[in-house]
Amino acid sequence: MRELGRRSEAAEHPFRGRQHTPLAAAPTPSRREEPAAAPLILASQVGNRQLIAASCPAARALGLAPGMPVTQARALVPDLDIRPADSEADQQFLEQFVLHASRHWTPTAAVSGPDGLWLELTGVTHLHGGEKRFCERVISFCRRLRLTARIAVAATPGAAHALARFGEGPVTRIEVGDEAQALAALPLASLRLAPEALAAATRFGLERVGDLLPLPRGPLARRLGLASIRRLDEALGRLAEPIVPVVPEEAPVATLRLLEPIATADAIEQVIADLLGMIVAQLRDRGAGARSLVLLLDRIDGSEQRLGVGTVRATRDPVHLAHLFHLRIERIDPGGGIETMRLVATRIEPLDATPVGGILAGDAGTADLATLVDQLAGRAGAEALFTIGSIESDVPERATVRSHPLDTPPGWPAWKRPVKLLRRPEPLTNVIALLPDHPPRRFTWRGSVHAVVAGDGPERIHGEWWRRDGEVWAVRDYFRVEDESGARFWLFRRGDGVDDTTGDLSWYLHGLFG
Repeated sequence: MRELGRRSEAAEHPFRGRQHTPLAAAPTPSRREEPAAAPLILASQVGNRQLIAASCPAARALGLAPGMPVTQARALVPDLDIRPADSEADQQFLEQFVLHASRHWTPTAAVSGPDGLWLELTGVTHLHGGEKRFCERVISFCRRLRLTARIAVAATPGAAHALARFGEGPVTRIEVGDEAQALAALPLASLRLAPEALAAATRFGLERVGDLLPLPRGPLARRLGLASIRRLDEALGRLAEPIVPVVPEEAPVATLRLLEPIATADAIEQVIADLLGMIVAQLRDRGAGARSLVLLLDRIDGSEQRLGVGTVRATRDPVHLAHLFHLRIERIDPGGGIETMRLVATRIEPLDATPVGGILAGDAGTADLATLVDQLAGRAGAEALFTIGSIESDVPERATVRSHPLDTPPGWPAWKRPVKLLRRPEPLTNVIALLPDHPPRRFTWRGSVHAVVAGDGPERIHGEWWRRDGEVWAVRDYFRVEDESGARFWLFRRGDGVDDTTGDLSWYLHGLFG
């Protein structure tokens, strides 16, 4: 798609002589019916056997339920798609999910088994528009994560656990006192009984929760065990089943209440240094570093000010962090005085030990630019610092993308590119050039006339015809030129200088070297 032509001969167009069919008129290929995907199951190792841990709806329709041996499932469905279950990844996802629930929905949330959550809704449903609205929002949230969810709202955790897994419909709600009636038709497995208790209940012909309700408790305890009776009482509300909530990790906070209000920059920086010492001690105990810090200042008039700093890499260097606050100290308005200052590490990341073997051996090593980037960002703003990466495109204005300041983007083209690329090519006037492949001898840009003393090119770039029809025959010939003052420019001509369909022979400036 791109060729560097000689000065005496322009490069041939790669598509010249080919018959082009407009994209709109291109024949539409016939759509083939894709074969249906094979039923999918996840297998887990239990002792010496492999059992089904989860199955897709198509597999469930064929009778492949969790708990069935994989050998039996393979005998029933020969073309079965069997993949190993990853219980550790599932547990990590549930832990992240319950943390999100404790931060956004209810402060009392816990993991319920390998596939569910417990949420205590007492006193929080009015914040979400009621129980029904809250359940709809949770199901919509799970749908955005490409998950299916079943929700049960009950007065006891055991009843909610049973109805969510064995009830009907995506949302089930029962009133207080209706637990026995709602659970009577459910299988005994809904009570979270031990496998030995379920096997004993099967021998005695007990299949439903309703079969246990009229039986005497003494004989029932001897046959199924006291743990089964406790599960039944917890589901019916006769025994309390507390939920042990997951407590999100609190952000490190350091607070200093001053004996007298302060208003000078030196005094504020001294307090900031003391707060940083306290924060760094907490970060060191957690084995973490700070990525963002927020300073909260309470003035004597009751108002609050905020001052935040951020780093491109996790750090707990108090000197470096103090310098970042020093760069923004003029933004603080103490007013009549500041009486309380708090420092919060709003974002922390794990920070391992720094290897110092090379430093002790006298090796200078590679310079760390993170400190310099943080200081420049404190002066010019975080969005002012970036590196330029490349993406797959022959058109220069489409071939670059902003990257993180510390990234090393690969894939730079072998062709020389200007240091500064204009956001949009700017037109040139009064251009004198010998067609078809010589650089211009004179041009006018932004009202100034430039006489060219040296030039190189052309570098021919063709349009990306797959984007739009207007670029099918488009051609740009780029030249690197230098004027009498030593300034070097990167400019191009639209068209190859021979065929009018490739461009109108207008000239544009696209970048500057040095």
